[in-house]
Order: sequence, then C-alpha cells, then structure tokens
Amino acid sequence: MTWRTGTVTARGRTWPGASELTVRLGEPLPAPDGGTGVTEVRALAYTSLVGEPDLGDRLALNVSALARGLGTGGYALVVAPADPRAVPPDPAPGPGHLVKARYTPLQAMVLGVDEQESDHHAVLRDADDLDAMPVVVADLHSAVPAIVAGARHAAALAGDAPPRVVYLMTDGGALPAAFSRTAATLRETGWLAATITVGQAFGGDYEAVSVHSGLLAARHVAGADLVVAAQGPGNLGTGTRWGFSGVTAGEVVNAAATLAGSPVASLRVSGADARDRHLGVSHHSLTAYGRVALARADVVVPHPDTALQDRPAWGAALTRRLHDQAATLAERHRLVDVPATTEILDVLRRCPVRLSTMGRALDADPAAFVTAAVAGQHARDLLA
Repeated sequence: MTWRTGTVTARGRTWPGASELTVRLGEPLPAPDGGTGVTEVRALAYTSLVGEPDLGDRLALNVSALARGLGTGGYALVVAPADPRAVPPDPAPGPGHLVKARYTPLQAMVLGVDEQESDHHAVLRDADDLDAMPVVVADLHSAVPAIVAGARHAAALAGDAPPRVVYLMTDGGALPAAFSRTAATLRETGWLAATITVGQAFGGDYEAVSVHSGLLAARHVAGADLVVAAQGPGNLGTGTRWGFSGVTAGEVVNAAATLAGSPVASLRVSGADARDRHLGVSHHSLTAYGRVALARADVVVPHPDTALQDRPAWGAALTRRLHDQAATLAERHRLVDVPATTEILDVLRRCPVRLSTMGRALDADPAAFVTAAVAGQHARDLLA
C-alpha cells in the first residue's frame, strides 16, 4: 500500500454511506514526469467505517491506485483518522455477526438477512425456490441502469406499473455498495426497490452470504419481481480468457437456475471498443455464458433488423458481427431477438443517472446500453 496523511480542506458530495472530501497531502505523490507531484486529492470516506470527517481533520489515506495511475474512481480512500481526537465513537451494539471484507483491517460486521438474529431468518431458513423470477445477469456494473430502463419501458408499453427491481451486487468489483452513486440514485428515485450485497460486498439494504441466499432474499424478503445481478463498479481483467472478474456472471446463471429462477443473460457488447476481443460481443460474455454457465439461459440480442443499426457507432457490420458471435451460444442457451427501436434511445436518455461504460457515453457506444436494455425488456415480458 502507498500511504499518505492529509488534512481535509473541503467537503463535497455525500450520498448514503459515502462522503467526498478534498484533502491536502502532507507529502506529495510522485509525478510520472519527475515534476512536483500531486499535493491535493479527492478522497472518499465510507462513513459506516470511518465516520464523517470534518474540515481540518487529519486522515490516514490509501493512495495506492492514485500512485499507480489506475482508474478506480480517482479517489484516495480514507483508512482512519490520523488524529486520535477525531476517532468516531463506538457503534451502538446491535445484532449481526456476518463479517464482510473479512480479516482485512477494515472488516465490517453486519446483520445478514438470513442469519439467526435477523427478522427474516424464519422465512429464509427453508426457502429454496425463486418461483420462476427473472434474474438478469450482466458483466459490467454500467449495464445495471440500462437493464432497469428496459424493464420499465416494457412495462410502460404494456400499460402496467414498473416492476419491482432489486439489484444484487456481487463482489467482483467494488466491495462497498456506497461506492456506486448509480445504485444510490436508482434507489433514491425508486428505480430500484432494494440493493442486496453478497459475498464480500457490503452496504446494501440487505446483506447475504452467497449469491443463492441473496437471490432468495430478493424474492422472499424484498418482494422482487425481477433481479439485476452484476458486480459493483470496477472490473478486473488481465487480457486473458479466464482472468476477469465478470466470469462470475456464468455462476450467477447457474445459481438462478438451481433455485428455479429464469436466468436472462445480458451480453456485454461494444461498437466502439478498440480492442478486438471486446468488439461486438465481448469475449467476457462468450466465456461466462458459453463455458461457465452450465444451466440454460435466455441470451438476449437486439433483433438483426433493428432500426438502430443505421446509427453512428453501430452499423450493419456490427449487427452481423454480434449476431454471429451470439450464435456460438445457441447450443447451450436460447437466443432471443428483441427489437431495438429508436424509442429505446429516448428511454435511455431519461435515465436518472449518467450512462457510461469504459469511459464511453450513450451516443459514443449505443450498442452497449441498448443491448442491456433489451435484456431488461425481455425479463419484464417474462412476467406477463
């Protein structure tokens, strides 16, 4: 770890579980060109772990990602107050013995939705069935708002109320749910009914030990009509076939099918990625769904006659490529073509959060978000 201490000079945005700060470093970060280096940084405090830092407080910071120039949100992370007088008081004693981020210095003790001290233990003790509930699985966190937008659009077309959507956050990316301003805003605006954090992820409305118990909690505790399952913000990849955190998308398909749910696979698609392995259908989706997912899922593809193939950054060539790639999944899964009309772009533009994937916005890479949206449309239509 690369450590620094610093002093809070300004407070920025806050949302449930997190607070942005501006911090003046006691020692600059080294500059890549050998220059003066960075003396002031944006920092993020997870308030359930380190309290609410105030102006003038001295903090201990983890600046490892900043020092390496990685894109993990551009934040220094607050580890603890550097001044003993600023240490937050002990939390009130409460139920729960589920430990997340286990055996790290910032491990958090939470109340698991299914543990013995939970009000929901009796419901989940013998729960074993999702009652055919659709579970939309995605690789990247950026797909989540587009999937929800598609589900809401399908409900509107049918003249129905929006479905009750629960986001299940796996631990392949960020562990704290509070890192996702997207999830916080979707929750605040009612697009998400609840968030469930599973595995080592923490900070959701409900905490669960595994994907399986999280899915059951979504159905039987949170009352979900459908679930969107994806890792938190951040995506670890090594440019190899198997070395990427989204491989768990295939495992979520298996979990949903094991529990008698209806798995729906959202493809990771791009018409703008310069890397051939991610152009069209990403190799991440082809590996996760084609090799890891042993259970059958509905793999949703924009219809080949979609009106959007004439849009900039899409084109007929991309349509042919992604359909040829998706066809390799047909032996194991059911391919579902869903029309993608120009109307869906208007729906996506009305999302309450900014759409961005790998640094590209909606108009720069519409295929990424439209493909996620049609997966949400199909999932909602399964409820009819």
